[in-house]
Amino acid sequence: MPYLWLKAVHVAAVLLFIGGLFAQTFALAAAQRGDAATTAPLARWDRLVTVPAMLLVWVTGATIAVEAGWFTSPWLWAKLAFVLALTGLHGIQSGKLRRLRGGDLPSSPISVLRVAGFIAAAIASIAVLVVAKPF
Repeated sequence: MPYLWLKAVHVAAVLLFIGGLFAQTFALAAAQRGDAATTAPLARWDRLVTVPAMLLVWVTGATIAVEAGWFTSPWLWAKLAFVLALTGLHGIQSGKLRRLRGGDLPSSPISVLRVAGFIAAAIASIAVLVVAKPF
């Protein structure tokens, strides 16, 4: 696949993944306040859109990095640390939502502002790393 098409698919997948991650964060906060009905449609969206987008982010990103020879670049490794953290956050939140749908009470409520702030900061950092390639 030509580079520009690969990059376009990667960016589109990133947008879907991050949108799903924000939706998951807000639904988790609502469910912890007793509105568990919000989690059913999100679970379907997560399964059909967010998870495939996340996988596509990893596949297209790795393909681009290999084709461009970027695996020796420190900026890429910094970016990958953020992407790994966002992927891990998705897994943690998916597990919490699954337990809430099953009737389990949350062990500790999430701070929506902290989690959403982390997602936004990670995405902003990734954008700077990818565009500026500072190191």
